[in-house]
Amino acid sequence: MPIPSLDRRILAITLPAFAALICEPLMLMADTAIVGHLGRAELAALGAASTILTTIVGLCVFLAYGSTATVARHQGAGEPRRALESALGGVWLALLIGVVLGVLAALTAGPLGGALASSAQVADLTTQYLTIAAASIPAVLLVLAATGALRGVLDLRTPLMVMIAANVLNVVLTVALVYGADLGIRGAALGLVLAQWAAALALVGQVVRRSRAAQASARLQWADVVRAGHDGVPLLLRTLSLRAVLLLATLVAAGFGDASLAAHQIATTIVMLLAFALDAFAIAAQTLTGHSLGAGDAEGTRHVTRRVIAWGLGFGIVSGVLLAVTSPWVARAFTPDADVRAAAIPALLIVALIQPVSGVVFVLDGVLIGAGDGVYLAWAGLVTLLVYTPVALLIRETEAGFTWLWAAYALFQATRWVTLWLRQRGDRWLVLGAR
Repeated sequence: MPIPSLDRRILAITLPAFAALICEPLMLMADTAIVGHLGRAELAALGAASTILTTIVGLCVFLAYGSTATVARHQGAGEPRRALESALGGVWLALLIGVVLGVLAALTAGPLGGALASSAQVADLTTQYLTIAAASIPAVLLVLAATGALRGVLDLRTPLMVMIAANVLNVVLTVALVYGADLGIRGAALGLVLAQWAAALALVGQVVRRSRAAQASARLQWADVVRAGHDGVPLLLRTLSLRAVLLLATLVAAGFGDASLAAHQIATTIVMLLAFALDAFAIAAQTLTGHSLGAGDAEGTRHVTRRVIAWGLGFGIVSGVLLAVTSPWVARAFTPDADVRAAAIPALLIVALIQPVSGVVFVLDGVLIGAGDGVYLAWAGLVTLLVYTPVALLIRETEAGFTWLWAAYALFQATRWVTLWLRQRGDRWLVLGAR
């Protein structure tokens, strides 16, 4: 495929994917603004409960990634019926996992709220919110699975439109329930549940309609559910290793004092913001790689890989330069505290320096997910965790300082780059055909 045409395909996937990705944090931002006017305790409770919910959902992101890769591969192989049957297997798996996790979250809302709360009042409010909001977990997982499936058939518009509508609905319902019905923080939780279920039903309905058009049965097929689970386990292990690194970094930062922990939050926020854009390129890599491999086109897959690497590297260079130039103002925008800014600016400069490497890491991650190379990604995640952990612990024990902790982040990203780059240079991930 000519480079301009491929670039247009990459951007046609990346731009709506990015817009859909930021809808979820925008929903949380709107809830934060609404609940924030209730009082400090309510806002703290929302923060504690949101940490629990986002952790659960973050660990289940494999439902989207696995579905995209599998559906895209079957679609590329000219098997639309099998593609939709695989998609429905992922949807059923999401529902089953979501119900279990939702029930567990509701039953353990009290102990979880107490563990994260800063006072008895916040613990009670956290429990109230989480008990209700736990009902949104199955819906969010259904959204992940259905969105992944639709990406696999190159339908990026439907998830975007649905999530925009869900955000608007969430704001309307939350304001009405919190203030109109005077339900307080319970109203915010109920508004979230209703908005997420509306999004889930809309997206699953679209998958079902496509399945009927392809003459694929929407009934529960245990073989497809088991296959989706089997494909998802390595991606779950990969995600666990990445989450472990983030948790360890936060614990080490906390040991350096309040200013360092606050600066760590600023740097982490910027990394997460940049990650949304890079994730959109990774989604393009997943989708196009799956289609190309499914079609049996090894050279086309190599062509896609080279091009998405160029896009990731280019975005990494541009965003890195911008962050390096604006880092003093970025830090000032987050805090007036001079000590926090003094700690944050060197961390932001390290993030800026490593950003080109991060750009390549994200797109290569997407390429290998699209190729269904989850087992290698799980092992690569373990390797990076084993490299990062002793370095982070050494920094803590020697009290080397907060800046060195972010230097360890650069080492973490460089290690990911090495493991992914070496893999893509070989041929073992280039498995052609429907599976």
